[in-house]
Amino acid sequence: MELSSAAFDEGGQIPERHTCDGDDVSPSLAWTAPPDGTVMLALCVDDPDAGRYPLTHWLAWSLPPAAGGLGEGEPAPAEGRNDFGAPGYRGPCPPPGKPHRYVFTLYALDAELDLGPSDRRLSFDKAIDGHVLATAVLSGTYGR
Repeated sequence: MELSSAAFDEGGQIPERHTCDGDDVSPSLAWTAPPDGTVMLALCVDDPDAGRYPLTHWLAWSLPPAAGGLGEGEPAPAEGRNDFGAPGYRGPCPPPGKPHRYVFTLYALDAELDLGPSDRRLSFDKAIDGHVLATAVLSGTYGR
């Protein structure tokens, strides 16, 4: 299983359109076929350079494995709260200085998740624990 975006290459700069300095819309994402036994896909986008703990920008789940991707700005079927306190995508918005890395991690899961729109990263991590069949990672950078 692989994860990619038409908006930026692996390790490349995330376009301003997908950040707080632009339209703050999620980039398009595409994935290849997950392994057999995958019931659903889940997605976490975080900034590991934000401080002591990664800053979560997007939690999403119930993505159909056969869908092959999400379009630009398209919400996921189910989304949790990001670390900005709202459900859905929130783009890169680092402080001025060194660019930050943004990691998009797609999880192939063997079970549905019992999560709701108010759930945050800790609940997400607990829910996927023991259910991950495969992961795919796409990283980009953004600086101001």
